[in-house]
Formats: sequence, C-alpha cells, structure tokens
Amino acid sequence: MENIITSKDNPVIKLYQKLSSSKKERIQYGLFVLEGLRITQDAINENAHITHLILTQNALEKYPDLFQADLRDTKTIVISNELGNRISATSTTQGVFAICSIPQQKKPIFSGNEKYIVLYGLQDPGNVGMIIRTADAFGMDGIIMSGSCDLYSPKVIRSTMGSVFRTNIFIENNTENLFSIFENNNFTTSATVIDGDMSLTDCTFTGRQAVFIGNEGNGLPQDVSARCDRRVTIRMNGTINSLNAGMASGIVMWEMQKY
Repeated sequence: MENIITSKDNPVIKLYQKLSSSKKERIQYGLFVLEGLRITQDAINENAHITHLILTQNALEKYPDLFQADLRDTKTIVISNELGNRISATSTTQGVFAICSIPQQKKPIFSGNEKYIVLYGLQDPGNVGMIIRTADAFGMDGIIMSGSCDLYSPKVIRSTMGSVFRTNIFIENNTENLFSIFENNNFTTSATVIDGDMSLTDCTFTGRQAVFIGNEGNGLPQDVSARCDRRVTIRMNGTINSLNAGMASGIVMWEMQKY
C-alpha cells in the first residue's frame, strides 16, 4: 500500500474533484465518481470498471476485508481522514470513494415484450435516481433518458442507490430518433399527462410498452404527448392530480408490472 495521501493536489484527488463537479470533465475523461460503501460494493458486484479506489485511513481500518474481489487494473490509494472530509459531498463520509469508467453507450435490443420508461426533460437528480431505483425494483426492461439531467452526476448516481449498475439505461436526445425506435419495433407509447383521455387504471400494458414521463414543472411538451399512441392520467379520488414525477413513475410502473 502506498503512503497516505494528504494533499488535495495529488493527481488522483484532483481528477476526482474535477469529475465530481463538472459534466464536461466527465465527458472528456469518460469517467464518473462514486462515494459511499454500499454503492461502491454494488459497482464491484456488478463488475463495473473501477479505475481508482480511494479509502480514508478510517475506512481502511473499518473495512479491511471489503475489497477482496478481483478489481482488474484498479489502483487503490489511501488518503487522510481530513482529505476524505474535504472531498466528500456528504456531512458524514464513510471514507469510501471510487472513480469508474462510463460504460460504452449501446443501442437497446428488443427480443420480447419489453417495458420501458422514457424520462423526457427531467432535471431533478433526486427524481431521476428514484425512478431508476423503482424501475430496478419493478423489473422494467430499461430506461431511456431524453433531454434529461446528466445520468453520471454524483447526485443522480447517489440517488440510484446502486440500481444504476443493474438497470439498462440508454440516452437518446433526438426526439425523432426516439420515436423511430418505438415505431420500428412495434411499441405502444403512452404519455403521462394531467388531462389525458384515458385513466391509468383503464390501460393494459401487454406487448411492448414505452411510457413517457415529463419535466417536473412543465410536464411533457404538447407535440411529444400528441405523438404518443395514448395520453394517460393518474386519477385519484375521482379527481385529476398532478403528482411528483418520481411518485407518478412509481404508480405507472406498478401498473405496468402486472402485465
């Protein structure tokens, strides 16, 4: 093990901080960061490519047998507890940090009755992370992000609680390409809106399905919802309610997983 690193000017620490604070740097390097014991364990268990594992002195003592898995070419460094507090995004850090490679973007492959959630224009990292977690829990086949916030920002990654490593997530920011994917593969597309012509509970979700969830404040653009095969509303107590995007997505996925 190397000597304990105390300086914020260490090259690995400087890289970690750049990746933590800048989408531009994440894109440039093709890397993103993790903080926390559980999500780092999840990354290891799901064979994510971890380039650097960063442990504070306290973490090294507390979790001596934690990182015995084959981490390929991962470089492990130990930093002082003070430096760990400095680079942490949380008030009480566990002292476990990592730098990971962003997976190569792939195109979705359809071979059955897939169910997809489309996050169209979502900007709240907490909502995006919660939706990814819920999709993982309900066994959705994938998520497509279109015009939404950066999937690899620390806030989104942290909010997924590890589900980012278990969920098929694709990025398609071109709306025409997005609809072409669904039209060419015989998907039924549904727009979640507050004034739709169908109640969610009246919908069936057999066959290939894609449900669009819109921006937290403005919902789906009218031209996007109009292109979907149906416009669906969650009605509660006989009235139409506007729900938080994360909550609405959870209700939709609960209905989808019944089919």
